[in-house]
Amino acid sequence: LIVMCMFELTQTFDSSVLLWIQQNLHNSILDPLMVAYTSLGNYSIIWFLAAAVMIYFPKTRKAGVLVLLAIFLGYMVNNFVIKDLIERPRPWVDISGLEPLIYVSNPNSFPSGHTCIAFAVAGIICRTLSKKWALVSVAAAILMGFSRLYVGVHYPTDVIAGAVIGIICSQIVWYVYVSANKKTSSACL
Repeated sequence: LIVMCMFELTQTFDSSVLLWIQQNLHNSILDPLMVAYTSLGNYSIIWFLAAAVMIYFPKTRKAGVLVLLAIFLGYMVNNFVIKDLIERPRPWVDISGLEPLIYVSNPNSFPSGHTCIAFAVAGIICRTLSKKWALVSVAAAILMGFSRLYVGVHYPTDVIAGAVIGIICSQIVWYVYVSANKKTSSACL
């Protein structure tokens, strides 16, 4: 009974946020910008490009490699485990009056893969690069999550869960990296 009440409260919150965004924020200027930005997250295009640029430069090579690992881990955990396990339908299926700006082929909504990967990348950048790049990466991740709400393909709880999973994946990658380096440096002694 408690679980059912929590689910209903969550669904009501999620629905009201998405309808509020549609009714109060959608306009002819923001709509194409949000569609374009959210599309950069398709297949992690923007994040693979960022990793490639980082790998190209020796000073940021380590960050680029760790970003690739975080993308891979986030994608595997989010899209191949949790999303298929939960099978939450997309918002436009359940919310009367919601008109998404885009449609996606994967019918499962929870958690947001775009947000997961964006936060996995930001988590690595926050650990490896300057404060300036950390702020840019966090802002880009937050904007990616918001864009998924704006275009109507995820619920707020999908985005929050995606962010948490992405951060956890970045921390796992970082922990493995640090642990491997400790073992390597102590083996050299």
